[in-house]
Amino acid sequence: MQPQESIEQFGYRQELRRGIGLADLVFYGLIFMVPIAPFAIFGSVYFASGGMPVLAYLVGMVALLFTAASYAQMVKAFPLSGSVYNYAGRGIAPPVGFMTGWAILLDYVLAPCLLYLVASIAMNSTVPQVPVWAWLIIFVAVNTVINLRGIRMTVTLTKVMIAAELAVLALFLVIGVWALLQGRGREFSFSPLFNPDTFSWSVVFGAVSVAVLSFLGFDGVSMLVEESTGGSAQVGRAMRLALILAGALFIAQVWVAALLVPDPGGLLAHPSDTAFYDAAAVAGGDTLSRIASTATAISWGLANTLVAQVAVSRLLYAMARDRQLPSFLAKVSVKHSVPTNAILLVAALSIGLGGWMSTQKDGVSLLGSLINMGALVAFVVLHVSVIVHYTIRGRSADRLSHLIMPLIGMAILIFVVINANVMAQTVGLIWLGLGALVLAGLYAAGRWPALPDLTVPERSA
Repeated sequence: MQPQESIEQFGYRQELRRGIGLADLVFYGLIFMVPIAPFAIFGSVYFASGGMPVLAYLVGMVALLFTAASYAQMVKAFPLSGSVYNYAGRGIAPPVGFMTGWAILLDYVLAPCLLYLVASIAMNSTVPQVPVWAWLIIFVAVNTVINLRGIRMTVTLTKVMIAAELAVLALFLVIGVWALLQGRGREFSFSPLFNPDTFSWSVVFGAVSVAVLSFLGFDGVSMLVEESTGGSAQVGRAMRLALILAGALFIAQVWVAALLVPDPGGLLAHPSDTAFYDAAAVAGGDTLSRIASTATAISWGLANTLVAQVAVSRLLYAMARDRQLPSFLAKVSVKHSVPTNAILLVAALSIGLGGWMSTQKDGVSLLGSLINMGALVAFVVLHVSVIVHYTIRGRSADRLSHLIMPLIGMAILIFVVINANVMAQTVGLIWLGLGALVLAGLYAAGRWPALPDLTVPERSA
């Protein structure tokens, strides 16, 4: 880490422990995204994309590579925990930072709830004697204990979990390709990538708004910049590497699954939560199907939620130390150097919201819509932050990195938001409205958003 990237220059003390390298960050990003994430939402993406899930994931990866580039620029300017909350607050203005942090809270706070709920439902279907709420508590308790022990334990365990996920994925790909070569499923074709009979850009971007759920988490790497040994450059590189690796794995598995789907026409008419497992059954029978479903439950309920809890606790910690959330969330364990109260709050919210959503008919769909919309809105503001901070204030001469790429990334994301389902748009607007009310309340109480050491960047050459 470069000395000039010390967080003291921004008015903070170094409280979190540094000890995470490049490989650790890439593993963290991969496990957050979950290499087998498409297993759980393949049916929805296939349905939304008109049978072109490969194209949906490809466009999603390209779109988020532009977003990763903007993250790399802003983490270089402000190497602080808090991610897009800090970047918008310092790059544009503190009130904008608050609203952006509020938007991304939809992603970070609710993501663990969704992941725990999906995993608990899956485990309940496998072991029905244990109710959904009990599985929820088990998953939350295990991950909370691990997170409270410190970031090194979390990183070590994620490496073990990602190895297991990759082994399951490799098993599916090998058996799936062999099955296709043996004549099971459909013959190899490019229809999962492009089908002229169903193609339209509105269809593709509508599907991207669903598929992007698999990619959410690459941005969580930026939350660990205060714990990274290599500073902002290392974090930016890790985000790009994790995103590209995950994208390649997603494309490979959905391509094979799309060719193995037993009833393509039926899946185009009605989405199915078991579509991927049905494809696995075509390739390797009930055994492979059960392996895939169990792996999904464990990866979502333990691996992904483990790192999701890390990311959201750092966001709550960052906002709390700036007095934009209750100060108790800024408390850091002296022994383990982790934001203890923030971790415990996430655990409590996961149990409470997850338990309640488990009783709702469309609980999983509602949570997914909330998470996607919050992240997409925050990513759009991230691109604006790059333009304002570097091009307008800093008068940067690097037009490609500081103007053209953010504009392209922003345009793609706006098109995705426009083509998202109406429920996601409506709930997103309601959440932003609530954030505006909270912000007004802060002003009324004399606690208007302010960040230490706001500086205007030097003119770039």
